[in-house]
Amino acid sequence: MESSEAALKLLRDADEDGFGWIRMVEPSAQEVQTLARELGLHPLAVEDALEARQRPKRERYGDVLAVALRTLRYVERTSQVESGQLMIFVGPKFVLTVCHGQTDPAPEAERRLLGDPPMPGFGPVAVLHALLDVTVDTYGSIAEEVRSDLGDLERRVFSPGREDVIEEVYSLKREVLEFRDAVQPLVPVLQDFAGPRTGWHEDAMPYFRDVADHVHRTDTEVRSLDDLLNSVLAAHLARVGTWQNDDMRSISAWAAICAVPTLIAGVYGMNFARIPELEWDYGYPVAVAVMVGACTVLHRLFRRNGWL
Repeated sequence: MESSEAALKLLRDADEDGFGWIRMVEPSAQEVQTLARELGLHPLAVEDALEARQRPKRERYGDVLAVALRTLRYVERTSQVESGQLMIFVGPKFVLTVCHGQTDPAPEAERRLLGDPPMPGFGPVAVLHALLDVTVDTYGSIAEEVRSDLGDLERRVFSPGREDVIEEVYSLKREVLEFRDAVQPLVPVLQDFAGPRTGWHEDAMPYFRDVADHVHRTDTEVRSLDDLLNSVLAAHLARVGTWQNDDMRSISAWAAICAVPTLIAGVYGMNFARIPELEWDYGYPVAVAVMVGACTVLHRLFRRNGWL
């Protein structure tokens, strides 16, 4: 970003049919307020530009349109979705973008405008469309990455082994909620842009309808991801319950097996004056054989029933 003074000078020197685009990345409050005074921005719009956690929305202050977007970035190393904010101010002769975070769609939007402009001659509205188009395309790419992560997690949940993935499920759930908070509020905003109330040129409407359709499709995808995550979470909790039941059955089976020799040994340890087979030479090996035989029978029975 050039200095505020240089940007304003270029804006003043623009010809009658031209307009200026001022891009600011992580600006200071003083820089934003200086430009706001020169461009005549509303104080509430300046406040939104300085606050990096705005909900996606659109506001009109006189002849200036203010649009707040959530920018997203997928971090492949951690499978996390990082968010930022882009504030767009569209005036009759200028576009001002204020970006917070590591993702700025402005360079790609500029490349598209200079390479193959889809809306030539529409002025600042063309910049707004390019920024929206790049942002929504990024949403679609991130949705594919999240769905891939969810597919891997789903396979791990239903694998034969016992793998506790509850932490990964909740982590992905948080990322999907972050994703949903960026996409869902943007749907009515873009639907409004695609309507006749905007006052833009009629030829611009199909381009905004296309972006509105894309964000609606992404919103549907994010909702399905959220529902599927809930199902995966429920299935994993059910499997954890099954594992606990299996463990309890195993513990009960081993307790029953151990009870048999304990019972026999306990009888032989009681203080009776006369007890059978105490003076029999084979009494001890027979007692041990009975213990081993009873335990073996119980062990096989429990294994046959799936308790061990």
